[in-house]
Amino acid sequence: MADVKKVVLAYSGGLDTSVILKWLQDTYNCEVVTFTADLGQGEEVEPARAKAKQMGVKEVFIEDLREEFVRDFVYPMFRANTVYEGEYLLGTSIARPLIAKRLIEIANATGADAISHGATGKGNDQVRFELGAYALKPGVKVIAPWREWDLLSREKLMDYAEAHNIPIERHGKKKSPYSMDANLLHISYEGGVLEDTWTEHEEDMWKWTVSPEKAPDAPTYIELTYRKGDIVAIDGKDLTPAQVLTELNRIGGANGIGRLDIVENRYVGMKSRGCYETPGGTIMLKAHRAIESITLDREVAHLKDELMPRYAKLIYTGYWWSPEREMLQQMIDASQEHVNGVVRLKLYKGNVIVTGRKSDDSLFDANIATFEEDGGAYNQADAAGFIKLNALRMRIAANKGRKLF
Repeated sequence: MADVKKVVLAYSGGLDTSVILKWLQDTYNCEVVTFTADLGQGEEVEPARAKAKQMGVKEVFIEDLREEFVRDFVYPMFRANTVYEGEYLLGTSIARPLIAKRLIEIANATGADAISHGATGKGNDQVRFELGAYALKPGVKVIAPWREWDLLSREKLMDYAEAHNIPIERHGKKKSPYSMDANLLHISYEGGVLEDTWTEHEEDMWKWTVSPEKAPDAPTYIELTYRKGDIVAIDGKDLTPAQVLTELNRIGGANGIGRLDIVENRYVGMKSRGCYETPGGTIMLKAHRAIESITLDREVAHLKDELMPRYAKLIYTGYWWSPEREMLQQMIDASQEHVNGVVRLKLYKGNVIVTGRKSDDSLFDANIATFEEDGGAYNQADAAGFIKLNALRMRIAANKGRKLF
């Protein structure tokens, strides 16, 4: 790394990345370019510009990536109904490939020979950032300070900041006891009391959602319009992808939807407890499965369900830019050609309840499915041969005296 001349740093302006900025300048004697992304985390990103310039940064990139984030990353993921380990909607995971992409694009544009990030050596994000970076620019150098320095506590970071005149606010506000990550899809919480898996999460931890107990006593009804597997309108009003997710977060949060408390298996090997708020994503998952239930062929739907855990694992472990993920995505996107129509939902005290679905591309035929007289649309006698043929291998085995176990 001795030949590093210019580094693009994923920079938030907070304590960790501000210390990293100065540490890079001093340790590598290099120029630092900062990149700050607005992914809908709900915090101002512009103050990062002044902080970076105060520390001598000449090239500062601050970008609003909310639309690209939802359009090119969140939406494609939800076309697959993606859930990791049965519950996690991958809110942090899906943001990392976009950040990695922009880090590399900025490195190319500025002539930088390295990138840097603030992910620790214990977590998944180091893997996600770096796998993405290497896939997009194989020869790039990656500097991960948490794997190199000895500043392994908040107090050491604060002491370093004060010793080097780094502009960090020491204020009287109560600091959150949690390690948090937020974007337009979710907020995650780790650490603090959550490190005891038997201790209930604290009610005042949640930021976006009311508790189901305090949600309105009357349900909220919404209608979501789908085109090729993506939501394009809410209650008949056309919206951009980021606007859709913003509005679903608002409606879902007001109805106590989207809270999750899980223990997940990190890629690096340890188990980690996390709490997540994903109100809009929770609604999106339920609604998408509802519109697929009437528009997808049975075997296509079942194949998607079989492949989804593999697809989810690829995203969780940082392989968004891998050829296997891209191959799966092409298949998933092809399956969405006829996933068009409207889903009606009832949101009530933490629950998302499907109350209707309709589509011009629906494969549901009431004349065949009816319990009433079907006018000969379906010959029930056909089922006898169907059943016998499907039972043939078991009948042969039974005749041979084979035991099941």
